[in-house]
Amino acid sequence: MHPQPHPPHHRRRQPIRIWLQPFVIGLVIVSAFVSCYVGLMRDPQPHRIPVAVTGPQLANKVQQALGDSIDVRRADSTTEARDALRHRDIVAVLGAGPHGKDLKLDVASANGLSTTTAVTKLVTAYAHGADQHLSVSDVVPLDRYDARGLAGFYVSFGVTLSGFALAQNVVGLSSLLHLRHRFTLLAVFAAASGLVAAAIAGPILGAVPAPYLPLAFVLALLAAAAAFTTKMLATYVGPLGIPLATLLLLTVGNSTSGATIGTDLMPSGARTVSALLPPGAAVRAIADLSYFQSSHVLAPLATLILWAAGSAVLLAFHTTKQRPAAPASPQTAPTSHRSGEDRPTPHRATTDHTPTTHWADTDERHSAPGNGTTRHPAFTVPPKEPDTMLKASSDCV
Repeated sequence: MHPQPHPPHHRRRQPIRIWLQPFVIGLVIVSAFVSCYVGLMRDPQPHRIPVAVTGPQLANKVQQALGDSIDVRRADSTTEARDALRHRDIVAVLGAGPHGKDLKLDVASANGLSTTTAVTKLVTAYAHGADQHLSVSDVVPLDRYDARGLAGFYVSFGVTLSGFALAQNVVGLSSLLHLRHRFTLLAVFAAASGLVAAAIAGPILGAVPAPYLPLAFVLALLAAAAAFTTKMLATYVGPLGIPLATLLLLTVGNSTSGATIGTDLMPSGARTVSALLPPGAAVRAIADLSYFQSSHVLAPLATLILWAAGSAVLLAFHTTKQRPAAPASPQTAPTSHRSGEDRPTPHRATTDHTPTTHWADTDERHSAPGNGTTRHPAFTVPPKEPDTMLKASSDCV
């Protein structure tokens, strides 16, 4: 037989989508990131910020002057209004001053500097138009090591990023780790991430004054929600799952969390998304634990639990559904043999004195009915001559 000449090698041209897809994905992510962060802070407008006003006459005047920018809530007493402020039911309290002529505004800077600044500017403009002096006091101030009120945002951003990065690595280990091992890895990492992040932000740096264990629990739920959601999207969507998780969690989720720009200053769509995504829920929970006596922490906790548990259930369902069935054991049909013929054994151990027979299989179409595949000897290798015979031959020569 003569070797066949190799065909000329032609360089294959790669499909355009191989390099176009990551290019487009990168442009989409950078466009969404800049649009969300810069767009939301470009021109924030207050929309029905809840403010308690004591006195029916003052409440009517403020509502007529400020319109939809303020959601005026009438309060019977200053004590009742301040109690609602400390429980985060409202963001400010406006009432008459000690002498009945001036105005007094109580705010809670723990709600966020953007919201507090917007309320202060609106009420200052009203007082200036009414020719009244305004005094401002901070009832729920920020911690001294969190002067800008961004510690909770950065903690939640770091925990979300760590959960996302872990899930991205676990995606590449799907063929090496069993489902329960992947689940264990994600769950244990979420707990460790929450404990470490809470210890650094709380007792070590003192920037988040929330109780340690509740804070660690919230951050662990956030890490689990980010990790399981990323893994679930990568499992269902495929290669586009990781970019989709980037847009959902790191871009839209963090930009609408309410830390850099208050939710009362966002468009209605952004306010709705903020309460439904894990980063926004985590920022609210951290603020409630830190400054507002955990008054409204149950709703954010429920959001985080739903994201983590729901993604885990969907991931387990998909993995179990796609698991291949165990192959059936092959049935070997008996093969007839002539009298005196040795039964062929494919893996029979041989010695130097035993002839080795190599069997050739024929197609089932040529085998006898009911006998399965018939095997015929292709060739036989003779046994090696003993060393004594070789030595005797040499002596005779």
